[in-house]
Amino acid sequence: MTKQNTQPTRLYVNGAILGYKRGLRNQYNHTSLIKIKGVDSKEEVDFYLGKRVAYITKVSTPGGKNGSKFRVNWGRVCRGHGSNGVVRCKFARDLPPQSIGGRVRVMLYPSRV
Repeated sequence: MTKQNTQPTRLYVNGAILGYKRGLRNQYNHTSLIKIKGVDSKEEVDFYLGKRVAYITKVSTPGGKNGSKFRVNWGRVCRGHGSNGVVRCKFARDLPPQSIGGRVRVMLYPSRV
C-alpha cells in the first residue's frame, strides 16, 4: 500500500468582521459582528455556536512561540444576530477599529456533534 498525496484538512471557515454590536446611541466594543462565509440563515448559525474565532495580525517584531511574526486574538461565537447568518463574537481582547472589514477564521472546533 502506498500513501496517497492528500492535501491537509482545512479546520476553519472564513468570516468577515462587520463591526461592533450597536444600539441607537450605543456601541458595544466587547461584542463583534461576524459574517461567516456560506451561512445565510438563522438555522445554519446553530452549528457555529461555541466555535472558536481567530483574528490574525502580522507584526514587525518576531516574538511568542517559535519567533512567529503573527499574533492571534481568540474569540468565541456566542449567539446569532438577525436572520442572515451574522453572529456575535466575544474576543479575549476587544477587536481594534481598524479590524472592521478584515478577515477572521472560524474554527470548526470544539465540536458539539
